[in-house]
Amino acid sequence: MNPVYDKLMGCFQSVREKIDFVPEVAIVLGSGLGDYAKDIKVVAELDYHDIEGFPVSTVPGHAGKFIFGYVKETPVVCMQGRVHYYEGYPISDVVLPTRLMKLIGAKILFLTNASGGINPSFQAGDFMMLTDHISLWAPNPLIGSNIEELGTRFPDMTHVYDVELQKIIEEVAAENSITLQKGIYAQLTGPSFESPAEIQLLHKLGVDAVGMSTVVEAIAANHMGMQICCISCVCNLAAGMTDNPLTHEEVQEAANAAAPKFKKLLTEAVSRFHNM
Repeated sequence: MNPVYDKLMGCFQSVREKIDFVPEVAIVLGSGLGDYAKDIKVVAELDYHDIEGFPVSTVPGHAGKFIFGYVKETPVVCMQGRVHYYEGYPISDVVLPTRLMKLIGAKILFLTNASGGINPSFQAGDFMMLTDHISLWAPNPLIGSNIEELGTRFPDMTHVYDVELQKIIEEVAAENSITLQKGIYAQLTGPSFESPAEIQLLHKLGVDAVGMSTVVEAIAANHMGMQICCISCVCNLAAGMTDNPLTHEEVQEAANAAAPKFKKLLTEAVSRFHNM
């Protein structure tokens, strides 16, 4: 028996004992989007503490519960608070929520996050749609014995971020006059912000924005055959791009300021994902 799979199935059974709702779209709410649940027709809520064996977020601003309901006509499950690798959890626990949302029915994963901008044309408050990622620092969640029930041993990573979903997001942004950047995102482990030298390295590698989440979740979701998209809120310019010191409070404030447009983009896009 695989202990990672056993733990996942234990969480799945725990959820199904309490919630029978079947979502089409799974949404991971990053910094600044925690109150997005107010925009959802909520059917049920489930605190992470009430799921046996489930990892619980310790980051300020991350509530720590699943929200089940509807974005217009689209049935969704939202993670109100995610788990990060820097909190000390094994990488299998970091991606457990993603895998769990697939098991309860979600076919599409909409990731969101707050990031630091590396592309010199970006400004704080910009939205960047991920077209690809670079994963060289956080542990790959597929390391270890492959869980055949979830996916193949060597999953293809050519199109992790679904092209059709990207087209829908671009259409929604254009219709609502929301500026949408596109680019490559890199996940580093955190919790310290990157050094100026690390940002220079990432820039040379072609990275447009950097953060402390998302990529490992995308890898796990891709392994399970989900369609994936991601919008990053560029909440600050990365180290060396500005003379100002970086703080979590700055990231939170910028994310909160951008939240109304972010919510509009999320709502309209997710509503068009229905029955894809």
